[in-house]
Amino acid sequence: MGRNLQSGVRLRPVDLARGHGLSTQAVRNYEEAGILPAAGRTAHGYRTYTPLHAGALRAFLALVPGHGHRTAASIMRAVNEGAVDEAFRLIDESHAQLLEDRRTLRAVESALRDLDPATVSEPALSAPGGTFIGPLAGRLGIRPATLRAWERAGLVRPSRDARTGYRVYDEADVRDARLAHQLRRGGYLLEQIAPLIAQVRAAGGLEPLETALRDWHGRLSARARAMLTGAAELEAYLRERG
Repeated sequence: MGRNLQSGVRLRPVDLARGHGLSTQAVRNYEEAGILPAAGRTAHGYRTYTPLHAGALRAFLALVPGHGHRTAASIMRAVNEGAVDEAFRLIDESHAQLLEDRRTLRAVESALRDLDPATVSEPALSAPGGTFIGPLAGRLGIRPATLRAWERAGLVRPSRDARTGYRVYDEADVRDARLAHQLRRGGYLLEQIAPLIAQVRAAGGLEPLETALRDWHGRLSARARAMLTGAAELEAYLRERG
């Protein structure tokens, strides 16, 4: 790494920013965040960068589409601090999440194939064996407040227990909650999910949901390819660091 930092090739912040559509302030912010190695300084205190910094910037920007800004920043900080194994662990976690998202997508598609129109159109207002908000939230791994927000958005329509007034989620409500959870994991907004679930309830056609699922497939594939691109740039940066 020392050889690269002392290579004699000096770059200004604008030299790094140019070509990436960044401001020079963004480059300085990346350095301060540890995404880039610390810059050298001239006798007058101006920052000077090297090709190594340019490689770090390329690696970071290539990692962002596949891993997200926060994880990409953590990966670069770990590398710059010499904690390469930690960087690899973060990358492994992103790949594991991508695999989990693919499994979730398959679960959504499987749930749609198994839809029973007889139970979709008129969910019962109450049903034996219904579940309350706490247990359902626990099964989904979300907070009860999230289920209440979904109810306000029309994604779930629980009934109320006549004696206690507690929300009761029957089988159809649980199905809608699971579908909402899976679509939220896929990046869809509540206002996008509501008409899809309404369509599932009415069994009036699944074309909008099928379109959404095709788009989800495309975004997962794009993310996987972006991870490959990011890995290539990170490997180049690791080689340059020596």
